Amino acid sequence: MIFNRYRRGLFITSFLAAPVILYLVYVISPYIQAFYIAMTDWRGVTATPTFIGLDNFKRLFSDGTFWKAVTHNGALLVLLPLITIVIALFFAFLLNVGGAQGTSGIRGSKFYRVVFFFPQVLAVAVVAVLFQQVFRPDGSGMLNGPLMALGVGPIGFLSDPDVAFWSVLGVMVWQAVGFYVVLFSAGLASIPRDMFEAAQIDGAGRVSLFFRITLPLLWDTVQVAWVYLGILALDVFAIVWVMTDQHGGPDWSTTVMAAEIYRNAFQYFRFGYASALGVIMFFFTVGFAILSLRLSRRERIEY
Repeated sequence: MIFNRYRRGLFITSFLAAPVILYLVYVISPYIQAFYIAMTDWRGVTATPTFIGLDNFKRLFSDGTFWKAVTHNGALLVLLPLITIVIALFFAFLLNVGGAQGTSGIRGSKFYRVVFFFPQVLAVAVVAVLFQQVFRPDGSGMLNGPLMALGVGPIGFLSDPDVAFWSVLGVMVWQAVGFYVVLFSAGLASIPRDMFEAAQIDGAGRVSLFFRITLPLLWDTVQVAWVYLGILALDVFAIVWVMTDQHGGPDWSTTVMAAEIYRNAFQYFRFGYASALGVIMFFFTVGFAILSLRLSRRERIEY
């Protein structure tokens, strides 16, 4: 018996060893290297960087561009999940429970799911280039063209520091919302129709159906969506780098931490300083995920 347990344990360990080793080599090891490089003055060309301790972090916290990037990431961290989840829940509810009977989706709901999900299929860089054309500041822009024809504008969607950040946020919501419409639709499809029918018999309207049945039973899915969108808000890079003027402009009005990491590493060749930025971003991301999961913890509702 003991020998059989030993063989079983050895068999399981042999299968787990390979993924654990790969995870240590390709995930944990780069993190450790980044923590070390963050405490050096390495510029990417020397074999033996000089250890400078916490100087990069001291310099970081007195850098105005860094605080602008943190502010923008913080704003995205609040606004992107909130706006995306509200819109996605609204459309998912319409597609699944918003029909004439109140217990089925609107007509053509399968077609609308495909339409909503389409932006998710596009590469992020493609989306950024696409919206560069949409936001063009002249009459050939998809938005400024009609506005100029009406005598309004042109609006500097990507050239006005007061507008550029909101343009980036709008593009991110546009691309992300379709995936979460499909995600929430899958969650709604698993809720028994009997619950909606019983609530309607008791006189519940669509608003009551949403807040008393739909939202409580989708809470676990909403929680996961919030964490994923929060990590996306902290890790946003391609849209800002490709779409905006000066890769985070104008006047650093759209820059984010990921863009500053890339800029410092591959334009200024300050790999130590860029690694310090990466370490800060790592703790931001982990802290956000832990805090979100703890604050949104609640008892599971069985149905």
